[in-house]
Amino acid sequence: MEELKGETQEQDIKKLILVGLDNAGKTSILLSLKGVKNLRKFASVNPTRGSETVTFIAFDAGYNIIDLGGQEAYRTTHLKNFKQHLIGTNKIIYVIDVQDEERYDMAMEYLKNIVNLIPESQAIDFSIFLHKFDPDIAQSNKNISDSVINGLVAKIKAALPLKFPYTLHKTSIYTVFEKLKIE
Repeated sequence: MEELKGETQEQDIKKLILVGLDNAGKTSILLSLKGVKNLRKFASVNPTRGSETVTFIAFDAGYNIIDLGGQEAYRTTHLKNFKQHLIGTNKIIYVIDVQDEERYDMAMEYLKNIVNLIPESQAIDFSIFLHKFDPDIAQSNKNISDSVINGLVAKIKAALPLKFPYTLHKTSIYTVFEKLKIE
């Protein structure tokens, strides 16, 4: 992964916004998108204060990713300024921590607030990540069952306008196991 240099023209840069409650995993997703493989980097992630913008090149394209801090004080500010963030945005990723069942309703309220600020005329790819859906989730968190996840999906569908286009994904920054042959 390389930092974005001046030779990439502005129209080649894809702008993404990562948004969701605090501790949802937005910064870890950002590290993954940047191609970071060092697990120590993930272990030392600090909460995003305010917002952080990271620009880099990956897959022959430039990316400008805004990580919006999810603490309550920042959420209020982000909602007030969200239309400014939307200028030039290609994609929004709304992140929900599936292991934080106690805050599902709060996550739904914030999701509704974000979606209501997106003009219908603005074509933005919108994804919702059900994050921390880790390979060992059934063993590490007995409360997260198929019925809990199905209930969360139902809440998401109820929170969004009927014709609002979005995609829904189960995500994790962890892989189960990788085996590479050494000669």
